[in-house]
Amino acid sequence: MFVWTGYHSKLHQVLKDRQLLPKNSKILIALSGGQDSLCLTRLCSDLQPKWHWQIAIVHYDHGWVLDEGLANHVEKIAKNWDIEFYLEQAKEKIAETEAEARKYRYEAFVNVATHHKFDYLLTGHTLSDRAETFIYNLTRGAGMEGLTALNWIRQLNDHLTLVRPLLNFTRNDTLTFCQQLQLPIWQDKYNDNKKFARNRIRLDLIPYLKKELNPQIEQHLTQTAEILRGDVEFLTEEAEKLFNLAITEDKNNLKRSILKDKPLSLQRRVIKVFLAQKLEIMPNFEQIEAVVRLINAPNLDRTSSLSKGRFAQVKKDFITISDEK
Repeated sequence: MFVWTGYHSKLHQVLKDRQLLPKNSKILIALSGGQDSLCLTRLCSDLQPKWHWQIAIVHYDHGWVLDEGLANHVEKIAKNWDIEFYLEQAKEKIAETEAEARKYRYEAFVNVATHHKFDYLLTGHTLSDRAETFIYNLTRGAGMEGLTALNWIRQLNDHLTLVRPLLNFTRNDTLTFCQQLQLPIWQDKYNDNKKFARNRIRLDLIPYLKKELNPQIEQHLTQTAEILRGDVEFLTEEAEKLFNLAITEDKNNLKRSILKDKPLSLQRRVIKVFLAQKLEIMPNFEQIEAVVRLINAPNLDRTSSLSKGRFAQVKKDFITISDEK
């Protein structure tokens, strides 16, 4: 029997306010079996008559020992809820690391979504995940983009959009919802393994910060991420305009005179784009700073090697990338 809860109202309202998932959309939901994605799947299933979505579930089996039985568990949920189900399985051994698992998982999800012409891929990331990502990336020296990495929407390709509808739900919210409706949560043993940095943040650091500093630390970190996201969007647009003014017609040089009187934040962003194009790698902070210094440097001044023997050098009013001879 369908029971309408405050959580249904909460998701329904955020979908309307943010216009995340239009009516009649074709939606693929990534269901891991854990409380967050289980909560998302059930809420979307219950809201489907109001929004007229076409819904399906996708699950990725990493082939890990501690996940034995998980794929069957998720398939049973899909069958009981009468939702179309797609199972993707690892075709090779995947290292038990967050980065590796995420890479293969998302590749599989995108392939399924693209092949079956879904408009949206949904994941169960929550406000709690956003706060943990903020801290994780902060400790790695990330810039504003890294601190705002977990967003409501991300375009995956020309036809597929990733949506995270639960970014205003805490992990406690999803647990409470699942308990209220007696949903079959899969207890992922990997979530308790503290060899993963994110698990240490979730299990140790966040509880400590809540107890010793601020009980609302998750909410406040996500508010900061939301504020920074607006700043990132503005700065990205301004940097793109400045880059187009500074880059020469042949795309090989930057005009220093265009950049000299501009704010440091925009200079860094323009240099980052330039280096990414010329070096074909994402430059790090030290590389960007080295080239920024060339904006006001004497003629023929240069950086040390940036990548594969390539360096940046001042040639009169231009910054150019050259090869070591």
